[in-house]
Amino acid sequence: MTKPKVLTFGKLEWADAGFLADFESKFDVHAIEPPSNRDGAIRAVAEAAKTAGPFDAAILLMGNSAYSPFDAPVFGPLAMNCRIVACVNAGFSEFDLDWFTANKMYVTNTLHAVAEPTADIAIFLILAVLRDTTREEMNVRKGGWKNASAPPRDPNGLTLGIIGMGRIGKVRIAETQRAKYKKHNSEKHVARKAKAFGLKIQYFNRSPVPAVEETALDATYCSKLDDLLATSDVISVNCPLSDATRDLIGVEEIAKMKDGVFLVNTGRGPIVNEKALIEGLRSGKITRAGLDVFDNEPNINPWFRSAENCVVLPHMGSWTDAAWKNAYHECMDNILAFFARGKPISPVNTLE
Repeated sequence: MTKPKVLTFGKLEWADAGFLADFESKFDVHAIEPPSNRDGAIRAVAEAAKTAGPFDAAILLMGNSAYSPFDAPVFGPLAMNCRIVACVNAGFSEFDLDWFTANKMYVTNTLHAVAEPTADIAIFLILAVLRDTTREEMNVRKGGWKNASAPPRDPNGLTLGIIGMGRIGKVRIAETQRAKYKKHNSEKHVARKAKAFGLKIQYFNRSPVPAVEETALDATYCSKLDDLLATSDVISVNCPLSDATRDLIGVEEIAKMKDGVFLVNTGRGPIVNEKALIEGLRSGKITRAGLDVFDNEPNINPWFRSAENCVVLPHMGSWTDAAWKNAYHECMDNILAFFARGKPISPVNTLE
């Protein structure tokens, strides 16, 4: 029996050897070199489809932002046969889901692989902006010492407002996969980690989390974003990017925040309007910001590179060895589930 063909954007080198061997026993895997840009991706996919296709599935591996967005120009040559594209990302704003759905192709993301390390980075940034570590590190590197006249803030007793409590550690998966992913990922998320530092937790989400989880976290649900903005000392943006969340935080929202608020963004850059953010930082309305995500990555606004009241990271929330391995496994599990049962574990679009 002919094995289904899977096109991978790079090699599945982060997968466990046994996991990969089992996968390759069921599928004919064809790897192309990871494209360095969008034009390269368009050419590489067209060439692979012509010389090694047709392909029944595809896997997008780490580093795919270099050749996004993902749409007809990139995946058109695969559309005749390809039924599923599995992606290592948790977010999926880079996909033209209408096009994939119209062409009867599932798109899947990862539910758990990046949740834990991204939550870790959020906590790191919360502590860094409160304790002013970037400015103090600069002082030391320049030969100075700490700014003794202005001690930074202590997290204990402050109110943390979390925007988006649904993704990290709270998504149900197929029962057959649950034990495996629990082994790789604890069910912790930003709120659970923040509680250890004495932060009071409140959150805004499309709907409240289950009451048992609210009780465990001692978390308070804000049904209106404005209520969270007005009463939080630290605001952490964790929601995915969508049409509804693009520019969710702008000039009007920042004006509603407490004076001297601290802001952290590990969701996606465009969720926070960067022009409004810079103005808020310049005016002092926002004391400090911790950013792991930006508009137009990696060519970010140069203002952030030199701003002492910003802690900046190169979108590394998911950048750990364990996260990569688990993300590769989740992608492969989505492919396995689709060809075994007709539906993947974590589709982000719905096919009739």
